[in-house]
Amino acid sequence: MKPPRFAYHAPRTLPELLETFNETADEAVVLAGGQSLLPMLNLRLAAPSHVIDLGRVPGLDSIASTNGSVEVGAMVTHYRMETDAVVAASVPLARRAAGYVGYRAIRNRGTVGGSVAHADPAAEWPIVLLALDGEVGLASVRGWRSIAAEDFFESVYTTAKRPDEIVTSLRLSTRCAHRWGFSEFQRRTGDFATVAVAVACAVEAGEICEARVAIAGVADRPMRCREAEAVLVGGSATAAADAAEAASDSVDPISDIHGSSAFRKRLVHAETLRAVRQAFSANEAGARDG
Repeated sequence: MKPPRFAYHAPRTLPELLETFNETADEAVVLAGGQSLLPMLNLRLAAPSHVIDLGRVPGLDSIASTNGSVEVGAMVTHYRMETDAVVAASVPLARRAAGYVGYRAIRNRGTVGGSVAHADPAAEWPIVLLALDGEVGLASVRGWRSIAAEDFFESVYTTAKRPDEIVTSLRLSTRCAHRWGFSEFQRRTGDFATVAVAVACAVEAGEICEARVAIAGVADRPMRCREAEAVLVGGSATAAADAAEAASDSVDPISDIHGSSAFRKRLVHAETLRAVRQAFSANEAGARDG
């Protein structure tokens, strides 16, 4: 099928983008890499009157390391996250997760901002944001604001983004970036996750002083698993099995064509165990290198 008729806009500055979106927001969609939007248009699951292309707006494709965090522009591609030196050095969990997103062609075009704004509960970037205590940067003609990842994702394909706002950036904390793990079960390489788990920990004197465990594919949104985090804090790598058990016990997964609730529950145990063990499979330098 071909997409329905729409008016195409290609603003060249951020103010022009925000003004155009403000004028058409009720009938417009934003085109980033097109990973999710283009299939929806072609299948006529979406029928907007206006499509606003972000591709010509400068400044949305930068990656910058600041004090204690890495800021990623919304138009940065998955492949760039997989290969960028700043990402590899500062938030290697993000680099690892990027390699699980779709196929190479998708990673070459799809963007992190588009994925986060789309808010698929089985996607990788939302749990990376949760594990790295991330924030989502939003802009509109009214101004700028940032919102914690925990408050951003509300339900399936639903976020706290206001109708006139556009996702402009992601901020990833490096506080827990030194010990990390990412494990995902896919039916086929490149598929969305049936279950994925991201783990990020801070360690002092050989003990975990902070832990963040995020899970995709079990609910209507990405979720943190505080029960598993509580098991890990104060412990060491030997707590992996207990954390996996806590994660499995705490979830009540959905059932769909990709897996039953019971199957997903077993996957939560297995993927959490792998992710925690991965975080402690090498010294700090090795963990950072992935």
